[in-house]
Amino acid sequence: MDTGTTAWLLTSSALVLFMTPGLAFFYGGLVRGKNVVNTIMLSFMAMAVVGVAWIVWGYSLAFGGANEFIGNFDFIGFRDVDANAGPDAGYSSMIVAIFQMMFAIITPALITGAVAERFKFKTYLVFLLIWMTVVYAPIAHWVWGDGGWIGGIGASDFAGGTVVHINAAMAAVAAAILVGKRRGIPNGIEAHNVPYVVLGAGILWFGWFGFNAGSALAADGVAVNAFLVTNTAAAMGALTWVLLSYLTTGKASAVGAASGAVAGLVAITPAAGDVGAMGSLGVGLGAGILTWLVVKYRHKLMFDDALDVFAIHGIGGIWGALATAIFAVGGIGVIDGEFGLLWANFRAVAATIGYSFVMTFVILKVLDYVPGLGLRVEETEEDGGLDIAEHGERGYVGDGAD
Repeated sequence: MDTGTTAWLLTSSALVLFMTPGLAFFYGGLVRGKNVVNTIMLSFMAMAVVGVAWIVWGYSLAFGGANEFIGNFDFIGFRDVDANAGPDAGYSSMIVAIFQMMFAIITPALITGAVAERFKFKTYLVFLLIWMTVVYAPIAHWVWGDGGWIGGIGASDFAGGTVVHINAAMAAVAAAILVGKRRGIPNGIEAHNVPYVVLGAGILWFGWFGFNAGSALAADGVAVNAFLVTNTAAAMGALTWVLLSYLTTGKASAVGAASGAVAGLVAITPAAGDVGAMGSLGVGLGAGILTWLVVKYRHKLMFDDALDVFAIHGIGGIWGALATAIFAVGGIGVIDGEFGLLWANFRAVAATIGYSFVMTFVILKVLDYVPGLGLRVEETEEDGGLDIAEHGERGYVGDGAD
């Protein structure tokens, strides 16, 4: 084993885990003060629930076996997942399993932004276990597992554009449709704590270096390039949102800058191993424009995606997957006259959209009929805030709770 590679992958794993508290702050700042504890808990509990389930069966279903659609039970309970041996690449099988655990943790946490302020907490805990098992694990196997069919058709998803972002976004759409719109909020709400939003985005930006550069699975030139293009796309996405904010309102929105940075990060995720610095500018610019447009016209959507998961992660992820094929260097991109990667990535996007939406819809529909569960809190609980209704605690005392 190479100690440098091992050190880098352990560091990257910690960085990716740190993204989930960053997401908690990002989402927590966007909701009303009476729901901030609940919103943060939705992300925090993903670390606990998925952190256990991944060890027991999640990793095995995602990365066990060698078939096209799902893993097997070879690694149940981390059996034969060795800390000292693995691929002939300088790292052990256990470090890869740890690294992938962090991806599995943050993905369902992303979904929660669509159903913020109205989803039952205990139902969410059950949903976490089921969704990771029947949605996340199969798609992860399709893309990254041994023999997975999406990897087999030549699609490129370097760090999770389909597995994480498009997957979570389509699950979020299904959840928002079934849970229904928030009471009395036709066109969104004002973020109750903008510093939380910017802090969360900053933590996400920082952690994303582990997310993307760590996906090289080595401390090498690929990781260096992934680090560079990750920062570049995030910067371009933030700059694009701020400029559009100036042009339309005359103000530089801090929430907009944070959202634009995250959109750029989402879009560069699948592309980080294939594009160069100039290509990442195009990825970030496209992500900024497209996601800004969808957020601007969110009121035309037929569902209440409370925190714009579909816009940022869905549109950003789809653009990123297609932009990978457009800006890819080395003679495999559309700019170089090659369209094979574009077609393969399009198929991967379409399959992820369809599977994630349908399966999530079915899971939530069943949970809605399970006695004692259901999807949505009572109207009085929603009006009073989920912090007290679900946790018996307040994020703030006084005016901040409104």
